[in-house]
Amino acid sequence: MNGLIGKKIGMTSIFDEAGRSIACTVVEATPNVVTQVKTVDTDGYDAVQLGYDPAKVKNTSNQMMGHFKKAGVDPVKKLVEFKDCSVEMNIGDAISMTDIFNEGDIVSAIGTSKGKGFQGVVKRHNFRGVGDATHGQHNRLRAPGSIGAASYPAKVFKGMRMGGRMGGDRVKIKGLSVIKMMPEQNVILIKGAIPGHKGSLVIIEKR
Repeated sequence: MNGLIGKKIGMTSIFDEAGRSIACTVVEATPNVVTQVKTVDTDGYDAVQLGYDPAKVKNTSNQMMGHFKKAGVDPVKKLVEFKDCSVEMNIGDAISMTDIFNEGDIVSAIGTSKGKGFQGVVKRHNFRGVGDATHGQHNRLRAPGSIGAASYPAKVFKGMRMGGRMGGDRVKIKGLSVIKMMPEQNVILIKGAIPGHKGSLVIIEKR
């Protein structure tokens, strides 16, 4: 196993031996349950499926309830597969944070970034705008400018950077490090920022 599913609690800061303040993200990593073990013979590849965050039966579909009953585990909200499964595991095993991570490990974090709705080109694509040189025009300070020619090619090419929906994307941050582990509270402190709002689910993978 090389990862776990957790929940982003928020951000804080701690001090190192030199007295420097280090910003870190607090991740709650309660034990994950093994809901399925895939093998090359049955599925074509080796992987372990982990479940996180208990779910109510009334909020779980019949298909997923059948999957959980077959595994003999309680329903959960989030399922994630991890293919790096060098350690043999069985269905129903509980995987804790101390089984995977140690202080000082380099990890990657996967989460869904905050949704920011419809945004213009200045915020979405870091356009500079035109400053104060509008030459008498109004509402041009944050405009995108020209987006194409007229008679030729008579269209706007795909991929043109324009205003639109921003955020809500799956983002992976690499090169983070585990600063501190608190197994009693099932909490991991990870140096740096992790995408997502407070309470969002994140996937922590060991490099």
